[in-house]
Amino acid sequence: MSSTAGGEATQNAGAGARLGFKPGLVIQELGWDNDTDEDLRIQIEDSIDADMVDGDYGNVVDAVVLWWRDDDGDLVDALVDSLTDLVGGGVIWLLTPKVGRPGSVDPADVAEAAPIAGLSQTTTATVSKDWAATSLVAPKSAH
Repeated sequence: MSSTAGGEATQNAGAGARLGFKPGLVIQELGWDNDTDEDLRIQIEDSIDADMVDGDYGNVVDAVVLWWRDDDGDLVDALVDSLTDLVGGGVIWLLTPKVGRPGSVDPADVAEAAPIAGLSQTTTATVSKDWAATSLVAPKSAH
């Protein structure tokens, strides 16, 4: 095994790990299209040691990966829909094309949509050369 192959395996596990994914988690993928980053999808599935589930899964999920482009419609509606199967305390990773890429989403749009959907923006992660990841969570209850 060459040092390149080992480094590649580490890098492939890296994006899923940077998103906090680990084996045994159930991750729901929404908004998939032919422009999504297949390498990133593989990295996520490698990190959870399973396939991601789709919107028809019908059970609770630990996290949601939402691929979103500027012309996909109403981001607030998509975020609210993403909460449907999400377990309490789960995270939505909003994946948007990076600035300058086709379909890029203005960060102000995300900052505006998140609280309307009842979410807080927590962190961003570099996960792909073409896609940015933003972590959105439901605020902790004050009760």
